[in-house]
Amino acid sequence: MMNKKLKIGISACVMGEHVRYDRGHKKSNFCVDQLSDFAEFKPVCPEMAIGLPVPRPTIRQIIRDNIITVSRPDGTGDVTAKLKDFGEQAAKKYGELSGFVFCAKSPSCGMERVKVYHHHGKGSESTGIGVFAEQVMKGNPLLPCEENGRLNDPVIRENFITRIFTYQKWLDLTAAGITKHKLITFHSTHKYLVMSHHIESYRALGKLLARADMPLEEMAEQYISGLMEALKNKASRRSHTNTLQHLQGYFKRQLDEAKRKELTDEIAAYHQGLSPLLVPLTLIKHYLIEYPNAYLEDQVYLNPHPKELRLRYGY
Repeated sequence: MMNKKLKIGISACVMGEHVRYDRGHKKSNFCVDQLSDFAEFKPVCPEMAIGLPVPRPTIRQIIRDNIITVSRPDGTGDVTAKLKDFGEQAAKKYGELSGFVFCAKSPSCGMERVKVYHHHGKGSESTGIGVFAEQVMKGNPLLPCEENGRLNDPVIRENFITRIFTYQKWLDLTAAGITKHKLITFHSTHKYLVMSHHIESYRALGKLLARADMPLEEMAEQYISGLMEALKNKASRRSHTNTLQHLQGYFKRQLDEAKRKELTDEIAAYHQGLSPLLVPLTLIKHYLIEYPNAYLEDQVYLNPHPKELRLRYGY
């Protein structure tokens, strides 16, 4: 997979640090107990970073005249500008990160659905974005980001982990200097991964790399932007089935009738929800050992993340 650990930003409370207003935390067992074997986390609590103590009065997002501020519930202690400035400065230092895990619903770290209270105190709407999180995402639009709570969903979890490992490979590629050959090789190994997430992007990225009238730097920027956007789409049973059937086509001359039927049946069972993705994938990998194919062996789709994370066991 890769020898070095990923560098991942994370809300300090999600790492289990007692930095919340009530001295509490929001520890993610997945991040701390599983992902940490493959990641070096960079914890940050923006509220403490701007000087707020622990414990501290609660802060919330409050809207007045279409302007959202962050302060105590009574409107005192406005920290909007401090959080924004800290977020802007921190975002500039996050170019080496391969992902970020934010604390959900936080007025500083929530990615979405943060409660925004009306200034008159009557009601709220879950329409806000954490001030710190917004600056990080704005300053690093390619950076894979997710919230701690959503990582309990196996599909969302697998999608996020796939994106951070893919993005790390891109960072490694560009750090060594990009060439057209390297770009095409990178795409070649990721083709079926993209297909499993978004077939339209699979076609569009291929057409992009076929262009001869575009400077390499511009092509690389458009490519990684398109790739990371494609991977935001969650792979479905339907899209996985389509990808598995394409991989199956590489063995049509090698497999006898019994083996072809076995693979066809396993793909169908997965499509119907009777078995996890791991079953047909394991069979394909077995056939690859029996009938080697260098092109297929290099496909990231077969091993997008470490098997120790057990991300394809549950669906």
